Amino acid sequence: MQLGINLGYWGAGMDADNLAVAQEADRLGYAVCWAAEAYGSDAATVLSWVASKTERIDVGSAIFQIPARQPAMTAMTAATLDSLSGGRFRLGLGVSGPQVSEGWYGVKFDKPLARTREYVEIVRKAMTRERLSYEGQHWTLPLPGGPGKPLKLTVHPEREHIPLYIAAIGPKNLEQTGEIADGALLIFPSAAHLEETTIKYLRAGREKAGKTLDGFDVHPTLPIAVGEDKDVPTLADAFRPYTALYVGGMGSAKQNFYNQLAQRMGFEAAAAEVQEKYLSGDKQGAAAAIPHDLIDQTTLLGSVDRIADRMKEYAAAGVTSLSLSPAGFTLDERIASLRAGFEALERAGLA
Repeated sequence: MQLGINLGYWGAGMDADNLAVAQEADRLGYAVCWAAEAYGSDAATVLSWVASKTERIDVGSAIFQIPARQPAMTAMTAATLDSLSGGRFRLGLGVSGPQVSEGWYGVKFDKPLARTREYVEIVRKAMTRERLSYEGQHWTLPLPGGPGKPLKLTVHPEREHIPLYIAAIGPKNLEQTGEIADGALLIFPSAAHLEETTIKYLRAGREKAGKTLDGFDVHPTLPIAVGEDKDVPTLADAFRPYTALYVGGMGSAKQNFYNQLAQRMGFEAAAAEVQEKYLSGDKQGAAAAIPHDLIDQTTLLGSVDRIADRMKEYAAAGVTSLSLSPAGFTLDERIASLRAGFEALERAGLA
């Protein structure tokens, strides 16, 4: 099982530390460094900077938001980053959510599955460096009746095939991801529930494409906090605001993919309470209502041995790569978490 790191969003006051974390991950032998975007820092600029300051580690977008870019622009960016990094780029895509799509980008959040499928088809076709023409429900290239003509990408990517991932949570999105992508980027994964919440849908999508899960990268991100096992409840409490934000506040009352995932994991009543409190403005109450088990099942907490055991559980459940978000208030603490994660992988016999 490979390890990666997820730097999250840039511009939160830890930018220099984030670069140091990426460089230490590169030195340790981590496989990939992901960066995110929402409505602050963009991922492409961050990844180009990280790639220029590292030597071996892949850089990946987790995610490029589909509403933010035309698909041909994403193909250009992916090809450029792959060329500049010497073949170290991984392309992660996602539809974002209704609040960001419509509020920030002015793009209607409708038919996300169909839009994703067309988007992936256009990106892949553009990156073959064939002349680009496409007729779909959401994109038509070139536009009919005008001066446009089919063009082809002039940048040569380092590799013929750039790995393409999709951030997926819901059953239909997971199935489509298995069908059309090379990997799935997951969040809040529980090893105990992974088969029924995730793997079975990815498998169905692969079967639809005439493939198996062999070679498909099941790639969740998990926060990691190292300490003594007796302190796990305290370590978990630090992630209450983070979990409450996603389960309670991401999306709308009717459309929150993370809340729905928590429900599928057996936390129906708690998910409803957290969302009600969060959307009413009681963020502290929402955080307090998060069950400890939900946090513990979706993070790596405790001693290196305990984390190693959890990594074994994820590997047995079908995870092929695991990206870590190292916790800590200081750079030294984050680096220590990073090193502990790699040590746990070795103790688990998965390195």
